Amino acid sequence: MAGWGEYAAAWAVFLLTHAIPVRPPARPLLVARLGAAGFGLAYSLLSVAVLAWLIGAAARARHVDLWPRAEWQNHVTLLAMAVACLILALAVGRPNPFSLGGARNDRFDPARPGIVGLIRHPVLAALMLWSLGHVAPNGDLAHVLMFGGFAGFALLGMAMIDRRKRREMGADVWRGLLPVRTLRGSGSLPRVLTAGLVLTGLIALHPQVIGMAAIW
Repeated sequence: MAGWGEYAAAWAVFLLTHAIPVRPPARPLLVARLGAAGFGLAYSLLSVAVLAWLIGAAARARHVDLWPRAEWQNHVTLLAMAVACLILALAVGRPNPFSLGGARNDRFDPARPGIVGLIRHPVLAALMLWSLGHVAPNGDLAHVLMFGGFAGFALLGMAMIDRRKRREMGADVWRGLLPVRTLRGSGSLPRVLTAGLVLTGLIALHPQVIGMAAIW
């Protein structure tokens, strides 16, 4: 099938670049050579480049339609993206000792955990919502596999990070830090407004970056 060889290769590189550089012995060697900041920058650039290739390869793979487009699918994507942007806005720059993207984790208060009180892994949860929200309007095989794979990748990442953090902290510390199920300390109106601005920006840039309008 035309284009499927490139698509399979892009998936293989995507999985390898998210497995090898972040695990021993590769990570310690790379951090020693590049420094922590240099490693973070290089890995981020590599991840974005491979992601762009995978998305492009999915678009170039020969279409195998699974379901037709319908107007309701647009609303599913917009709702999922709105929630994903809100989760990110409430999580960025906030303490989160359990997952990715935490800042000033020593100040984490289990009684006022913010979004972490409901979602331990807000970045991965946003990725999962983005992925699942884009399955509905992309009913061809390549895109369903891609977005479904991203969602599965996010779920697997949550389980792996939980296991690693529990091992690093120790079971007693882990249980002691588990937050109360509340959104207390989640943020303020500016963060909610920021989520709206980010969503608006993504919609506006979608035709230029992806090549098609986000609302149709």
